[in-house]
Amino acid sequence: MVEHKGAVTGAGRKIALVVSRYNEAVTRQLQNGAESELRRFGVVASDVDVYEVPGAFELPCVADRVARQGRHDAVVCLGAVIRGATPHFDFVAAEAAKGVAQAASKATCPVVFGVLTCDTEEQARERAGGKAGNRGAECARAALELIDLYRQIG
Repeated sequence: MVEHKGAVTGAGRKIALVVSRYNEAVTRQLQNGAESELRRFGVVASDVDVYEVPGAFELPCVADRVARQGRHDAVVCLGAVIRGATPHFDFVAAEAAKGVAQAASKATCPVVFGVLTCDTEEQARERAGGKAGNRGAECARAALELIDLYRQIG
């Protein structure tokens, strides 16, 4: 059996972060975590492009356009959808997930889904640098690993 595993390395990698402004207190922490993790693995700040979108619903269309340009080695989508009193949460969360998955399936580079879908703001904060870690950092690391795995696959 031959096992293929991507190496997590950032030197020379160009990364796009597509970040939702909605629930900005949470999404900024996700962005900060992602940027910190990218630096930790050798990505220089000038090789990171940040694209801000109004909300999680808009992440997929921008991620798709950025990926199609071919200027980045990976695209990381970051957002937070927090349940409210209406079914709006279900629609936005589902469409964001479906849309990013569609963008990823069409792209030649990794497109990573880093959208928190939480019942409360406290849960979101816990996952954006609190006691549950920082999902933005985890997604950035996953993107770097996938870049190398995609290279191996060809």
